[in-house]
Amino acid sequence: MRKLQLMLVAALASGLTVLATLVGMAETAPVVVPENTEPPLVVGTAQDGQIVTAKDGEWTGEDPTAFTYQWQSCDAAGASCGNITGATAKIYRVATADVGKRLRVQVTAKNASGPNTVATAPTPTVVHPAGATRLADGRYSIPATSVNMPDRLVISGVEFVPSVLRSRQQFTGRFRVTDTRGYVVRDAIVLVTGVPLGWISAPQELKTNVDGLATLQLQPTTRLRLVRGGSMVMFIRARKEGDSLLAGISSRRLVRVRTAQPSS
Repeated sequence: MRKLQLMLVAALASGLTVLATLVGMAETAPVVVPENTEPPLVVGTAQDGQIVTAKDGEWTGEDPTAFTYQWQSCDAAGASCGNITGATAKIYRVATADVGKRLRVQVTAKNASGPNTVATAPTPTVVHPAGATRLADGRYSIPATSVNMPDRLVISGVEFVPSVLRSRQQFTGRFRVTDTRGYVVRDAIVLVTGVPLGWISAPQELKTNVDGLATLQLQPTTRLRLVRGGSMVMFIRARKEGDSLLAGISSRRLVRVRTAQPSS
């Protein structure tokens, strides 16, 4: 019996030694932060108005791993990169301010042991929207098909010749269409009609030219009152072909042309 007790004591002591060893190993196990094994990438087209996406790449390390993002703008050489304010989502909409620069994103993988950050390679140089044409004044003209939500058309310029109506003879209206980024927009469809209806005969639609201008000849009807200090109100709408008349990127504006008594 004495021998059996000694054997049990020895076995228990051996088991406690093994357990202590395992606990010690656990306490001294190295901290394993995420390690990048395949670099992250920027997926998408580096073009004004396009959406680019951060691909996380491949990582090893303790689970779970969470990812955060910081988009950066770099110079044309892909250097001197700085954070883009507020651009911390997985996706990024390329802005007009990015044109001529290159983009990259810093991907940070984090687990209970800590974070690790790796930056993607810079994208190609960001370019203007599809179909962009440089005008003589330095601005860029783009087709209406290159304007998409959340950008919209803007009726940014209105001119009438003559500027004061003293007769019911035909007069000229010139209307310039740009977008919310400042691009001149060609092939936008411009509609002009009198308010109330019937003050201008046959409301017209015309596409803007390469300079973003639509020039229409407008014919007042006999309903127009030619009085001193009067005016005629006109409704102007600019839209993209195929878009809903009430939605999409369309724009609307009310304008006035002054009237006066006929010259004697």
